[in-house]
Amino acid sequence: MLRRHEIEIRVRYQETDAQGRVHHANYLTYFEMGRVEILRASGYSYRDMEAEGVFLVVAEIACRYRRGAMYDDLLRLVTTTKRAHGVRIWHEYQVLRGDELLVTGDSVLACVTRDGQLQRLPEWLVMEEE
Repeated sequence: MLRRHEIEIRVRYQETDAQGRVHHANYLTYFEMGRVEILRASGYSYRDMEAEGVFLVVAEIACRYRRGAMYDDLLRLVTTTKRAHGVRIWHEYQVLRGDELLVTGDSVLACVTRDGQLQRLPEWLVMEEE
């Protein structure tokens, strides 16, 4: 799996609040987009993984806000896989507008079966910390 991946996100009108800023909850959606795309760029998809009985669920997530993004801003989301072993994957996120850091975050995913029981990550997902 890739260690680091970037995507661009154009802020849509419906993602903003009454002040015209991205509503805070949308950053969690952006983080999920980053996780999906880092997996896809590594040659895998959630659809295929789930068809094989491997599910990743959010066990912990945090988001720290520094500055607000606005409608039509072009954002860059950097998703970094810090490590993945046992039953967990640790990610970090940065949301930038140009070179300006707007939001940071991190998450821990747990690998479970279709019935929600913890299971070890498939070998192709395992990654030790740098």
